[in-house]
Amino acid sequence: MLRRILIALPLLSFIAAAQTPVVTYHNDTFRTGWYHNETTLTPGNVNETTFGKLFTMPADGKVDAQPLYVPGLTINGASHNVTFVATENDTVYAYDADTSGSPLWQSTMLLSGESPSDPVNGCSQVVPEIGVTATPAIDLKVGPHGTIYVVAMSKNSSGNYFQRLHALDITTGAEQFGGPVTIQATYPGTGDGSSNGQVIFNAEKYEDRAALLIVNGSVVFGFTSHCDNPPYTGWVMAYSETTLAQISVLNVTPNGGEGSMWESGNGPAADSLGNIYYLSANGTFDTTLNASGFPDQGDFGNAFLKLSYADNKLAVADYFTMYNTVHESSTDTDLGSGGAMLMPAVKDSTGTSHQLAVGAGKDTNIYIVDRTNLGKYNSTTNNVFQEIAGGIVGGAWSSPAYFPNRFFYGGVGDHIRSWNWNGTEFAAGTITAHTFTYPGVTPAVSSNGLTSSILWAVEDTSPAVLWAYSALNLTKVLYNSNQAGTRDQFGDGNKFITPMIANGKVYVGTPNSVVVFGLFAAPKASLGNVPSTLR
Repeated sequence: MLRRILIALPLLSFIAAAQTPVVTYHNDTFRTGWYHNETTLTPGNVNETTFGKLFTMPADGKVDAQPLYVPGLTINGASHNVTFVATENDTVYAYDADTSGSPLWQSTMLLSGESPSDPVNGCSQVVPEIGVTATPAIDLKVGPHGTIYVVAMSKNSSGNYFQRLHALDITTGAEQFGGPVTIQATYPGTGDGSSNGQVIFNAEKYEDRAALLIVNGSVVFGFTSHCDNPPYTGWVMAYSETTLAQISVLNVTPNGGEGSMWESGNGPAADSLGNIYYLSANGTFDTTLNASGFPDQGDFGNAFLKLSYADNKLAVADYFTMYNTVHESSTDTDLGSGGAMLMPAVKDSTGTSHQLAVGAGKDTNIYIVDRTNLGKYNSTTNNVFQEIAGGIVGGAWSSPAYFPNRFFYGGVGDHIRSWNWNGTEFAAGTITAHTFTYPGVTPAVSSNGLTSSILWAVEDTSPAVLWAYSALNLTKVLYNSNQAGTRDQFGDGNKFITPMIANGKVYVGTPNSVVVFGLFAAPKASLGNVPSTLR
């Protein structure tokens, strides 16, 4: 329990003097995107004179997954800070995070005679191939040296498709625990893709887009469809970290259709008790409720979901959906295009503490829910802690980021906006002068505790642009990668990429690499140690 709480909560009491690993999407299981132990990069030195592109880590395919980072690993007898890179060509790399050069190791997720999947049914959302799309997750305590968990899609020469869970030693790339295992599942129901009262998971119909989550000794992940091509339903699965055995399966639209886990690359979030939160995409929602206020057929399309994981069984513990949820699903204006983020507790003017989560999707509204009572469904009103109507111009195909008492969103065709806690609710703060094209941006924040805070974002244009702003005042641009002409430009961007910040550097995935930014005159990077709180 203690280890899980320390990883989950991005609180200053857990900041250690040693470097901080980045072992999951957006830094922690709250999905805050906050790297709070950045002692090198400051608003004073991130500018076009002293900061820019340093080197590139080549890759054999698109890097749609966020890079991950572990300091002080011993590989081939030497200590390295290591960046982990996964590609749509089904390859995972380990690179020295501080110097250019060949990978320390690389490993294919393909079995003999296989290739990455093609874009199924001509879907153009992930092209030209589908391999590792979702950001992996690392557990530093599992296995002899730590383990990186990866879900990969592949296809063999007979035209059969596979989804597999891999568990790789982080120092060698070798498979562990008898892996990989083929992902298969059934669930009671009569919904799309069912047969004889069982909904059947068909590997061809799905891709794992949302990042992996490690919680309660399990690897948890969900699946989305290819371009809304039916039949598909809303799968969530949990596998043992140490045996790779399937522990629990949940389908959130078992008697309907759609309702998948998309979230534009964000992953399911988890609180300190192991409850899991995410936004389901458009799909069947049963507006007839049972005595507990839950859909009578168990269909939770287009909803803010809280899953319990007690006794190793996934189940819907609470939910919120809008009063017009059926209309939103029918017009494809659902919540599922965005990702959910949990926030550390805030206190109001009476001293009452509130445990909140925030999410937004295509309807342009920001929904802030109380994690102890999400609000469920009411046909005439939205019962949430706070609703910011029209808070995201153009809607969210992205996820928010957090810095104490504020959060940030970058919607489609919109500015990046900050929303600040005022003791009662979140109120509008500063915004960037620049607006960001589709799909908007998922920002990240670096700071040294509560000082030197910087908001980072990658704009998916040609060329792509890395932006840095003062997190306390978004009107202040610190840097963008076009300022120095072509010096820092790095080609096209990736649709949902979010920057990863660690130990004085910023890592950005591209269609064929990870580009590394940092200070030109920075001292030689020290080799870090894994903080004792994470051992």
